[in-house]
Amino acid sequence: MNLIGNIIWLICGGLISAVGYLVGGIVLCVTIIGIPFGLQCFKLAGLVLMPFGRKIGYGSGSFGCLTVFANIIWLVCGGLLTALNHIFWGILLAITIIGIPFARQHFKLVEVSMMPFGKRID
Repeated sequence: MNLIGNIIWLICGGLISAVGYLVGGIVLCVTIIGIPFGLQCFKLAGLVLMPFGRKIGYGSGSFGCLTVFANIIWLVCGGLLTALNHIFWGILLAITIIGIPFARQHFKLVEVSMMPFGKRID
């Protein structure tokens, strides 16, 4: 069932979103300062590419002030807009019965797209 959901997800916009995250990650990795943010974009691209059957958890290890600081920078520089985009599409898809599974995936992506540092994708 996850395979069918992922294939439909790719056809209905998941591939375009993943390419957007990949391009953003490449652009961010051009500078030394942007490398951690670019790596988070690559992590999000992998999740957006195949969201069905994957879970988001908190990474192992200690979370220090750098994780909080990086999440704040991410939130201010585009994370909030990305999360609002996923909320919009989640609400729009939740209106139809067929779109409910895809809406759930968008709502799952809200948390990790808003604050990706310190998250683990299983």
